[in-house]
Amino acid sequence: MEELQKSSRKAFIKQTLYLVGFGALANTPVKVLANAKPKVLSILHTNDWHSRIEPFPSADKKLGGKGGAAARASFIAKCRKEKGEILLLDAGDIFQGTPYFNFFGGELEYKLMSEMGYDCVTLGNHDFDAGIPGLLKQLPHAQFDIVNANYDFSKSPLKEKVQPYKIYRKQGLKIGVFGLGIALDGLVPAKLYGEIKYNDPIQVANKMAETLKWKHKCDLVICLSHLGYKYNSTKVCDEILATQTAHIDLIIGGHTHTFLPEPVFYTNVINKKVCVNQVGWAGLQLGALTYTFEPFVNTVKEPTSSVSELINLEN
Repeated sequence: MEELQKSSRKAFIKQTLYLVGFGALANTPVKVLANAKPKVLSILHTNDWHSRIEPFPSADKKLGGKGGAAARASFIAKCRKEKGEILLLDAGDIFQGTPYFNFFGGELEYKLMSEMGYDCVTLGNHDFDAGIPGLLKQLPHAQFDIVNANYDFSKSPLKEKVQPYKIYRKQGLKIGVFGLGIALDGLVPAKLYGEIKYNDPIQVANKMAETLKWKHKCDLVICLSHLGYKYNSTKVCDEILATQTAHIDLIIGGHTHTFLPEPVFYTNVINKKVCVNQVGWAGLQLGALTYTFEPFVNTVKEPTSSVSELINLEN
């Protein structure tokens, strides 16, 4: 009998130590862990809208009836109804391209994107086409965050109007989003961007991603990039950004108007996969990414799977 009691005590101690080691006794009931469900994050994204408010005219043999703000708004609303919280992002060049910008200076674009419920956007070179005063004039209509980490705004009126990064909580997850912009010199007249200073995107990206991953413990780190997808040169682009940095999980790109049929995956400096996506221009397509995170006690480490979809928008 005594041997049986000793054996039972040993078994109990062994089981208890196993549960402590697994974290189940760290204020988390075993039943809760057993019933834990994966966390699913839906991301929708656009880039290079270029003031395309209406669909392309029906007379356009290739693009007639395609694109337009109404089709995009309808799909976004449908997605929210089906999936609940989503993260809605844009990689820049919202302004310039149709008479709507010439007449209204970007007001309509920002108002429509606010109505659609965008969370965060970055700045493209064409977003400076009305100069800093023109951009400042439209900011009150932007009910979303604007991020850029590699432009130094310290001597610009945009100081404190544009943040290097923002953190969002969606579906029980913590998502860090930062922005990167292309060198404005040569693309934008100097008088339009004033005292804004361009800093090396790779150095800045590594600092931002490390901060979001380790200091803020984000479950997913996203870069909104207006650097361009790829060039036939050593010019910094999303491909170089992905392979020369660490801790970025997803790069949503713009500038080169690249229609990627599906996201491209690169290996970064710590041998992790980085997803890069871009959906052309003019609001013709909407990128849709779904990340699934499997639960592990009280914390979420990395997405265990991702699914992408390309939405062609037309009325």
